This record gives sequence, C-alpha cells and structure tokens, in this order.
Amino acid sequence: MKDSTNHLTRRRLPSRHDLAPLVQFKKPEFDATKRRLDKALTIEDLRRIAKRRTPRAAFDYTDGSAEAELSIARARQAFADVEFHPAILRDVSKVSTGWDVLGAPVALPFGIAPTGFTRMMHTEGEIAGAHVAARAGIPFSLSTMGTTAIEDVKAANPLGRNWFQLYMWKDRDRSMALVERAMSAGFDTLLVTVDVPVAGARLRDKRNGMSIPPALTLRTIANALPRPQWWIDFLTTEPLAFASLDRWSGTVAELLDTMFDPTVTFEDLAWIKSQWPGKFVVKGVQTVDDARAVADLGVDAVLLSNHGGRQLDRAPIPFHLLPDVVREVGKDVEVHLDTGIMSGADVVAAIAMGARFTLIGRAYLYGLMAGGEAGVARAVEILTDQVERTMRLLGVNSLEELNPGHVTQLMRLTPRSTTNG
Repeated sequence: MKDSTNHLTRRRLPSRHDLAPLVQFKKPEFDATKRRLDKALTIEDLRRIAKRRTPRAAFDYTDGSAEAELSIARARQAFADVEFHPAILRDVSKVSTGWDVLGAPVALPFGIAPTGFTRMMHTEGEIAGAHVAARAGIPFSLSTMGTTAIEDVKAANPLGRNWFQLYMWKDRDRSMALVERAMSAGFDTLLVTVDVPVAGARLRDKRNGMSIPPALTLRTIANALPRPQWWIDFLTTEPLAFASLDRWSGTVAELLDTMFDPTVTFEDLAWIKSQWPGKFVVKGVQTVDDARAVADLGVDAVLLSNHGGRQLDRAPIPFHLLPDVVREVGKDVEVHLDTGIMSGADVVAAIAMGARFTLIGRAYLYGLMAGGEAGVARAVEILTDQVERTMRLLGVNSLEELNPGHVTQLMRLTPRSTTNG
C-alpha cells in the first residue's frame, strides 16, 4: 500500500523567529589555557593534554610505573570494575562532601598526594597545588623529593592543612632535620612512606635517560621542538632544586639509590613517631598483617598504597585490600587509600568501602602539566563534580551515608586455590 503521509506534511520556509533560538554564537575565549582546559571533562582528557604539552621524559616520569606496569593497570581496572547500587526517590537536592579527617575538617574526601620532582612537570610545581588545596579546603602533601621548600609551601597555604611525606634516608640526621623543619613550619601531619627499601625499576625513566636536570641531548631537543613553552618556562625560571637536599646532577635512579635506607624496621618507625607531635600516617601498607602491626604502634592512620605501581610490580591492589583492612583495624585507626584513582566515582567507591580519605597523585599532576595552577584547579573541579554527581545518583546526602552496600567489587583476578583434592 502506498504511503500517503508525505503529501499530508505541510512545509514552509522557516521564519527569523524560528531560527533565532537555534543560532547561538559562543563568545570567543582568547585565553588559550582556559580554552584548552574548558574542553577537558575528565582526568583522562587532562592526561591527553599533558602528554601533548610536556616533554617525554617528564611526562613518562609521571605517567609510568615499575617494570611491566601491571600494578597501576590492575589498580585502575579494580575501580573500573566497581558496580554501584543506587537508591531511588531520595531527596538529594543538597549533598555534603566533607567530614573530619585526622581530627580536622576537610571539604572533600580527597587531598593532594606527595609527588617528587614536581617542578619538572611544570615550573609552578608544588605552589600551584598548595594554592588550589587552600581554596578547595583539602590537605596538600609535600614530598621529601618535592621541588619547593617546606617553608615556601607553608607560605603558599598558610591557613590550610599541610602534610609532609618522609623517606628515611641512610643519613638519619638529615632525614630528621626535615621533620624538624616541617614541625617548625606548622605542618600538621607526617606521612612516613615505608615501601621504598630500594627504588623500583621504572623502565620508562631508564629508557628516556631521565636525569635531574633534564639533559639537552639530540633526542630531548627533537622531542622539545613541538613543546617550546615547557622549555621556555624551564630555562627562564629558578633552576630545579629540592625541598630537602641540594641540587643534584645525575639520573633519578642514581639519586634514589644513594638515599633510600633498606634497614628501616618497625622499631625505627616507632622512634620516628616519638619525635613527631602531630598526626602520624604510615603510607605504603599492603597487607592486613602489616596494617595490624602499624595500628598497634598507635598511629593515626594507615594509608593503603602500592606507590602508584612505582615500586613492586604485581603488588596488591589497594582497593581490593581495603575491606579486609577496615575490618581488621578500622575501629582503631583511620584507613586512607591511594593508587589508581582517576575519577570522583573512584573516590566515592573507596569511601563506601570504608576508607576515611583518599589521595590523588597522577590526577593532580596531569592537571598541572596541562595548565599549571589553572590545570590543577580544573582537575579538582572535575573530581569534585564527579563526587557530588555520583553521591546524588546513589541517593545519598553525605559521606556518612555511604556504605559497602553501595558497591560490589567485580573481580577479574581471583586467587587460585592451593588445596588438593
């Protein structure tokens, strides 16, 4: 049968009033950085921008991890494998994303993790992170291997929460001198990293000949040609120096091997704690037994972390470890978590499974490389929007309402049974 609908459709020329609502011209944005960052809707978008704008050695130092990079891939996959269980028909017109962490309020359930060589990623370095943390109401963590002085970070974030991350060096006096400086500057929390008896095998850095300062070889010059702004900034600002040691000339691997102390024990950890009057967190816990042992020392929090996959490849996945550790020590100490977090949904999942707090490292650095302080602010803005939206879609108004019933950890990797039979 012939379709007769076509001849029944009346057509006309559109009027000016019909077209006016459809024709909208955006106001031009002349700030190239803002234009670039506004297009970034996810942390992965910031990563792609960062890769375009940063020389390979610096980008790979941030982006890479140890050996075959299985640990970081598995950590991210664990978050990707989360299944949420939303509750419907709840009034979620208002949500609260803050609560107390280590005895003081935070506006969001994540803070900025300690990162090394940060001014190599972008000349604004740690100061950019400290400024953004101050505005966002979240803690900023300075690494022993950071590239801004302890006192300068405090000046950049004078009223906010500043945490100092400590590596115990072979030179114990020098290590404890840093603790004294952080204490005198008013840092409120000490993070002691315990998963670095030696440096991990970071193969990207070795292949890139990663050195401090970056070496101007034919390869690096060729790689720099499409990224002139990075080199202009690097060569026209203060030379790269460290928060905690004099300038270094050599490879990153050589520097780390001269510093890390493979003899550190639980007794040393207890001694360090006795020297610090503020909150005390142990970073790099990767088993339930070690979490129990650390909690028994009277620390304030254990931080589940495999160092972003940068130490032992095939290390435990912190997010998978989280429920068991919370059951074991959650009534005695706070449980914090890092490694693999690339979205606000990842943060919400960790809080639902019992974490009191999370730290972001690469996510913050991708923003820094993409656009300096404005890029860090964009990273925090993206994560904040994702946290709030995920909470609303789950039907919760506050972090306190999140619980393990909101999350199923779908498992790709399950241990093989060792029993016979």
